[in-house]
Amino acid sequence: MAAAETHANAASAIHHWLPFTPNRDFHAEPKIFARAEGVHYYTPDGRAVLDGASGLFTSPIGHGRREIAEAVYKQLLELDFVSSFQRSHPKAFEAAERVARLTPDGLDKIFFASSGSEAVDTAMKIAMAYHRARGQAGRTIFVSRERAYHGVGFGGVALSGLVNNRRTFGPGLPNTVHMRHTHLKENLFVKGEPEHGADLADDLLRLINLHGAENIAACIVEPIAGSTGILVPPKNYLKRLREICSAHGVLLVFDEVITGFGRTGRAFASQSFGVTPDMMTMAKAITNGVQPMSAVAVDNSIYAAIVEKSPNPKAANEFFHGYTWSAHPAACAAAIATIDIYEKERLFERANQMSAYFLEGMFSLKDIPIVTDIRGYGMAGGLDLAPTQIPGERGHILQKRLYDNGLHIKTTGDTGIVAPPFVMTTDQIDQMFDICRMTLKAL
Repeated sequence: MAAAETHANAASAIHHWLPFTPNRDFHAEPKIFARAEGVHYYTPDGRAVLDGASGLFTSPIGHGRREIAEAVYKQLLELDFVSSFQRSHPKAFEAAERVARLTPDGLDKIFFASSGSEAVDTAMKIAMAYHRARGQAGRTIFVSRERAYHGVGFGGVALSGLVNNRRTFGPGLPNTVHMRHTHLKENLFVKGEPEHGADLADDLLRLINLHGAENIAACIVEPIAGSTGILVPPKNYLKRLREICSAHGVLLVFDEVITGFGRTGRAFASQSFGVTPDMMTMAKAITNGVQPMSAVAVDNSIYAAIVEKSPNPKAANEFFHGYTWSAHPAACAAAIATIDIYEKERLFERANQMSAYFLEGMFSLKDIPIVTDIRGYGMAGGLDLAPTQIPGERGHILQKRLYDNGLHIKTTGDTGIVAPPFVMTTDQIDQMFDICRMTLKAL
């Protein structure tokens, strides 16, 4: 890049307020990608950086897939925008049908939004509307979990169990209570589902006994707690949540914004763990990160209670909720093209087959002294670092030094999260963990 271009970019950078970023530190030491192709990002000076996080869990197919870009381009020329308020377009119905083919049986109604945060808020509203339609409007309490992340809307903030996501903004919505998280000392350095902690699901029963089942709308959990560091559920934990919810009329909602579309080796984590929720949120990999899009998959009986059995006149809305960008034509085109690639290249099966090799690489870092735990499932892994006197400092330094050494991952506090594209080769996985080892040892 020419010196003048570099200077211009540096000057214009002062206007961008980066999200979830220490902005002062970033502007002192910018980390910038100029383009991407395959499993690599490229810096403005052309240096390749291996993408060990699939963007932000968004791009498991790899970057620069022409099929998706061309589908978006073609759609924008044909129909660039139409509101989903009392209007629609053909690809909205096609995209919904293609998503419904992948979801568990019965979760066939698809409500589109633009982000994971919007999908979570939508699921909360659907839960409340469902109970109201059934004459149980008193069910307004939501149960979540410590160390959960459910987005940045006030609904998601209320559900989230990460203190830094909550302390500035207060509790968010009222009537939200939390179960304990499942990260136990007995489960350190366990690959896959840990043996200990299924009994923690009975926290839900304790909260039902405290607040009354008749007051609880839904229990919302990530099957694998993602942003906090890939906390894999203990064996039978999710099944126990399902049993308790079913017994007490509480809806079970899985937030699959991170785990959706192959990350666990199946289309959704609910299928990997053999537990079917009543609703499921998804985003990120639904378009391979090419267009902002999210969705909520809803059980047919919930849709029927709200829409088909509505006592309102046919000309009246049954559900007063939606977004300007719901089912945006370009996003729908991207989703269809993305699902085409998942199916034609059998990428969920590839992720399942690559998982063992990937996890061996993750756990090969166990001997490094500052690594205090490693976890993983499918094509996602997390490792904890011994903190310095400033919590989060070591994790922040790690992601910066990895960038310098040619690898991009996500960090949360002092936890590193690795979630590579499904199209990554074994040689590239080896390279990824070689860079991790070199960088961690230097810390």
